[in-house]
Amino acid sequence: MKQVKKLVFIALFLAIGTVLDAVVPGFFFGMKPDLLLSTMFLTIFLFADRRNIAVIGLAAGLLSGLTSTIPGGFLPNIIDKLITSAVIFALFLAIRKLLPMMVNAVILTAAGTILSGTVFLTALQLFASLPPGTGFLAMFTAVVLPAAVINAVFIAIVFPIVYKIINHTPSSTKAFRTDVSSRRG
Repeated sequence: MKQVKKLVFIALFLAIGTVLDAVVPGFFFGMKPDLLLSTMFLTIFLFADRRNIAVIGLAAGLLSGLTSTIPGGFLPNIIDKLITSAVIFALFLAIRKLLPMMVNAVILTAAGTILSGTVFLTALQLFASLPPGTGFLAMFTAVVLPAAVINAVFIAIVFPIVYKIINHTPSSTKAFRTDVSSRRG
């Protein structure tokens, strides 16, 4: 039952990220900051385990692909989210006890956004093409780096709120509170 509740929370946060991602217009040759990444990272930091990390990455990739405004962006989004979710989950497990969870969340969100953008642009070049008149570096500088800052600020604001809500919910979610609290480092 605990796993089902986790999956419900994961689905809720990914749905919120999808709405955020859908309302942000593509501004640089159809590419836009990927706000779904923020909620994907939030689910990783709070609810991911070895049993559901692939589901989180695949679901986030499919949802992000559906809201992509860059031509040919569907498959690169799936590839990017699967790789990024696995790498960030592994890094999170490796460093979770080194720094406070909030600091880890912000650092890993910025790094994860840069990784995600790099994988996305590389996959886009391989499976489709970058928009005419642009290059990898231009797309990276104009969209990925600002997205890393936006996502890190978003996590810095939202993470403490969500963490507090999860830790102060009714006793029916006591298993969540114990699981999330054990991740604190």
